Amino acid sequence: MKTTTTNTNALAQARALTVPTREASLNRDPSVSQFWNSNRELLEDAWREWEIENKDSLLIPDETLLDPKLRKAINDAWENPEKENAVADLWEEIIPGVYSAQFFDLERLAEFRKYLEDTVNSEIPRRAPYGIQLNRYGIMLDPRSEGHLAAPNFQAFYNEIMDRYMRPIARLLLGTYGYDNQTFGFSIQYNPDKDKDLHAHTDASAATLNININLPDEKFTGSQVDFYDKTTGKTVQTTFESGKAIIHRGNVAHATHPITSGQRSNLVVWLYGDHMQIPRGSVSSYGIANNSASKVVTTESISARERWSVPNSPKDTFAPF
Repeated sequence: MKTTTTNTNALAQARALTVPTREASLNRDPSVSQFWNSNRELLEDAWREWEIENKDSLLIPDETLLDPKLRKAINDAWENPEKENAVADLWEEIIPGVYSAQFFDLERLAEFRKYLEDTVNSEIPRRAPYGIQLNRYGIMLDPRSEGHLAAPNFQAFYNEIMDRYMRPIARLLLGTYGYDNQTFGFSIQYNPDKDKDLHAHTDASAATLNININLPDEKFTGSQVDFYDKTTGKTVQTTFESGKAIIHRGNVAHATHPITSGQRSNLVVWLYGDHMQIPRGSVSSYGIANNSASKVVTTESISARERWSVPNSPKDTFAPF
């Protein structure tokens, strides 16, 4: 039965709900989806009410939280796509199909983390990403997901990251045009005593953007990420730094070493095509060559103007988990 509510009592009703157990979620018990789907409208109303109730103290997340150099290069490219090389210059190649850059402004990251803590303290039920190994402390971010973080201001920020930042960057570096209409996202946290690693796998995405949101003084040991380089047959290891992001093709195999102390918290967002379509095999319409001056981006058949555009197809309801 669909739950109905008024705008003035949704928050109290949502806080009173009995959330499905972790075991039921991991076992994909039908009652779990029924719970989230039947309460979707109530939970969305509760998030709206929560924002209004706390409007004088809550951060309104927006792109000013992001690295100033990245923000300027992105905004310049949206004004003139021929300036997109300045965006590519900010990303360091780890292996073919894997790049890293500063994403969050370190001076603003604490504000964003405080906002996320406020969402947890809201006591509004949220669904953890139990479709993957990390299933205790994460939150679903995308509207297509059950029990997602539906706070309107967060959703505006999430859509801005996907539309203005991730999609054109993925098209520029990874050649994902045509396989990036749909979005997906979740947060994760690694801890030494639970959810401490992730075995080798590929993602059901055309592109994955993995953003570390640890503060500079939140140190951890272990939790290195291995990426398998198909061109050399070697595994390359990297470590997440505060506010940095790694973007990679979903078909690049990667694994996370066990974390041995501290915690590592990340936002993970995906792009893929309609009905979860992703490129098969290598992506040929992409290339980046190193010059003495800067990276030169060459992409077959897709114009810069097309890369810096937002798909007009509607969002579907398919979600990987």
